[in-house]
Amino acid sequence: MGAASLLTLLLTHPFEFRTLLQYKLWHEPKRDITEPSEHATSGWDRPSMRRCWEFLDETSRSFSGVIKELEGDLARVVCLFYLVLRGLDTIEDDMTLSDEKKQPILRQFHKLAVTPGWTFTECGPNEKDRQVLVEWTVVSEELNRLDPRYLDIIIDITEKMQTGMADYAHRAATTDKLYVETIDEYNLYCHYVAGLVGEGVTRLWSASGKEADWLGDQLELSNAMGTMLQKTNIIRDFREDAEERRFFWPREIWGREVYGKAAGGRPAITELPQLYEPGNEKQALWVQSGMIVDVLCHACDSLDYLRLLTKQSVFCFCAIPQTMAMATLSLCFMNYDMFKRNIKIRKAEAASLIMKSTNPRDVAFIFRDYSRLIHARASPEDPNFIKLSVACGKIEQWCERHYPSFVRLDTVGGQPQLNQYDARTKVVEAGQVRDRELAREKRIQELREKQPGALTADRAPPVQSNEIIFYVASAFAIVLIVGFGSAYLILQYFGPA
Repeated sequence: MGAASLLTLLLTHPFEFRTLLQYKLWHEPKRDITEPSEHATSGWDRPSMRRCWEFLDETSRSFSGVIKELEGDLARVVCLFYLVLRGLDTIEDDMTLSDEKKQPILRQFHKLAVTPGWTFTECGPNEKDRQVLVEWTVVSEELNRLDPRYLDIIIDITEKMQTGMADYAHRAATTDKLYVETIDEYNLYCHYVAGLVGEGVTRLWSASGKEADWLGDQLELSNAMGTMLQKTNIIRDFREDAEERRFFWPREIWGREVYGKAAGGRPAITELPQLYEPGNEKQALWVQSGMIVDVLCHACDSLDYLRLLTKQSVFCFCAIPQTMAMATLSLCFMNYDMFKRNIKIRKAEAASLIMKSTNPRDVAFIFRDYSRLIHARASPEDPNFIKLSVACGKIEQWCERHYPSFVRLDTVGGQPQLNQYDARTKVVEAGQVRDRELAREKRIQELREKQPGALTADRAPPVQSNEIIFYVASAFAIVLIVGFGSAYLILQYFGPA
């Protein structure tokens, strides 16, 4: 942001200015890949890898920062993984390429990507990421430097993804079907283009040894992570995609007659561009609500996935895009501007989310807070009102189950404090008493097994030190009370008149 923009922000949104200032002053990158000490893992000393880092900055503003902060060689590996998928996606999205030209390239991309000297210069001039394919030699050179445990995963995911992309591109080019028909078909498409990305990075976490081996097998959870991001982007980018004749919203959601009836008895939508035509505002918002309900169904699985991560840099890499997705859904919900133009969350809000998305508890509460904002703007007239309430309620329930609201973070003696006015506290305390009794019985049993006869029926196990202190203090207090009481009585009855 320039000086003029910052001054304007200070005058119009002073709290946002403060947030950006805090981010600038206190949020320091975890690593600098340009430092000589990082060259062994980042590859910055090689011109080819340095160019790959530049491509990452040019093609991804949202992922570039979090990728660079990954530990060790994971940053370089994920950078190359991202560029491979970006190159594949660029070919699939290019509407200037004929299906005859596109199909063989898509279906062989996993081989072409690692072929030394291969480049592709036939993308349309308006494809913003075409330069990555033009200079693909630097990417292939770095890919072939990777450890086989990483490269095999990248190639495997690329092959799976390219097959799905090629099938959808071929159907769009050879049939009159412009739309995705069913929710299942929509889910399959999102799995190919994003769910597989979640699977790929999860397998990379395990292969690197940064996370547990079994994490790479959590395919349902990793798929939910990627799918949630993809569906959020599909909702936000509706107008841009529609103008380029790319329609991803499934007819099973937007084609329901109930939306027209709820919007004053209007006819059902038959073509997606009708959603941004004058007069269809309310119907468009009901359709949008149905799409957002579909996304929120992945929220709890995403939170489950994040709780499994142990490395801070890996957690931030995964958590920050998810919290921004929730912020984007909240921004889009019941906001008709989304059908007029591409909207994005404000920079200060993004900076705040980056600073807060550092642990599973805070991320869960971010999810909860945005789901509350969404539900607060929901209208009972919305045909999706009940489904939306259930989806938001599940997020609330997830947070309450894993991070109960009656447990306070402030600690005394290293122990969490419970809210004594909450009925659940009594349940927890009763459980703690029972746990102590079970531990005491177990200790007695262990002593009996080690020293048979050492503990008899009339002999109790050793008393804990705090219990001894309590008994001694009580006895001392009783002695003092009796002593002072006796002295008082003696003085009262036998003292001078």
